[in-house]
Amino acid sequence: MEHSGLSLANGLPPATHFRPLHLKFLMRSLRSAWSSGILPPADLCPERLRNLAQKETGLSRDTDGRDFFERQLGVLLPALHEEAQLTDFGRLIAHGSILKVMKERLWFEALMAEYPEIDRIELAPPIIVAGSMRSGTTRMQRLLACDPAFSALRLYEAQCPVPGPRTVAARASGRPDPRIAQVGRALRLLTSINPAIQNAHPTGPMEVDEELGLNEQSLSGALIEAQRRIPSFARHCEQVDQTPVYTRLHRLLKLRTWFEGSDPSRPYVLKTPQHLQDLAALHATFPDAKLLFLHRDPVQLVASGASLAWNQMVIQSDSVDPHWVGREWLHKTEHRLNVTAAVRRQIPARHQFDLGFEEVNQDWRLAIARVYQFLDRDLTPDAMAAMEAYVRRAAAEHGYSRHRYSLQQFGLCPGEVHERLAPFALARDLVAA
Repeated sequence: MEHSGLSLANGLPPATHFRPLHLKFLMRSLRSAWSSGILPPADLCPERLRNLAQKETGLSRDTDGRDFFERQLGVLLPALHEEAQLTDFGRLIAHGSILKVMKERLWFEALMAEYPEIDRIELAPPIIVAGSMRSGTTRMQRLLACDPAFSALRLYEAQCPVPGPRTVAARASGRPDPRIAQVGRALRLLTSINPAIQNAHPTGPMEVDEELGLNEQSLSGALIEAQRRIPSFARHCEQVDQTPVYTRLHRLLKLRTWFEGSDPSRPYVLKTPQHLQDLAALHATFPDAKLLFLHRDPVQLVASGASLAWNQMVIQSDSVDPHWVGREWLHKTEHRLNVTAAVRRQIPARHQFDLGFEEVNQDWRLAIARVYQFLDRDLTPDAMAAMEAYVRRAAAEHGYSRHRYSLQQFGLCPGEVHERLAPFALARDLVAA
């Protein structure tokens, strides 16, 4: 199951290729600190994680959605121990991620108790860009977010959705939000280990990005499982009702609106591929949301999604089998489209709109005009100018051609992918009358 026969010649270097000297030095220093007792070990013991979160925050109350969180944790931790084959660095990331979530949950409950007016905020129904990984959802979200009539999360807000004491103090004194620097440091470290991540998904602390970190507050889904080989956890998330995840996401959006002083009548532009497999819970939470479904050729969809997942997994494990990644992402794509096909028939057609990846590629201005017609909103000259500026900046900074991949690298053939995903090709058959 390792990369023993893989080389740079076929485009996928061994996982051990992603071990630059600065990371090796960092890990040697950390192991020394762990063994000497200077730092607590990066273990994945739930009791020690909880105690550490409470010690570092001085808080202990975490009751909102606690039962769901504990069930998720009870599946995730064994999967990390038994399936993920994490390196020391991978365990460090997993430990830090779960500890961060536990601390943010404690801060969240304290803020919501101190400021009950947050829950009374009435948010406008959001605009939700729904599509499989690599179907163009990031581009569509960022284009729409150029319009000042809409609200959107920046990466630092999406990754750290709860303002902790340092952030609150910085806001009070007029200093920059420390979450910006925190997310910037993490992104630079990961990019220094594997630059291909930025090629596949260019981003930065101030870029508009998806709300994966809001779902992670409930230990749910895509941000967790796309980084590690944890199939038992992935299947669990596919089978369990995720409504508590979206109830909390809704409250987190209210918290962000309150903290930023944003106008709640400006609809949030949301997107993450996880929404497809959780579409019933999403619709129950936001019944009046406008849903933009994006579609792409299934071969490119699966190949690009598998490549993004593989490039994330090799940062945390030396034993990542690309053929397993290919099979997993074919399953994941098929499952999400199956769920979407079933649930879309229950959602009124007036709330749904379909758009093709190539349609946006060929003429994004026309595509955006069609989207605004569906939304029944005016596309103002200022909004269009901002979108034009974003497209120029994205092309200059990142381009759209450096992410290289092929289906064959992941042990799949086009015929199999087309056969599995062909039933979902006609989007018009998936919509309620």
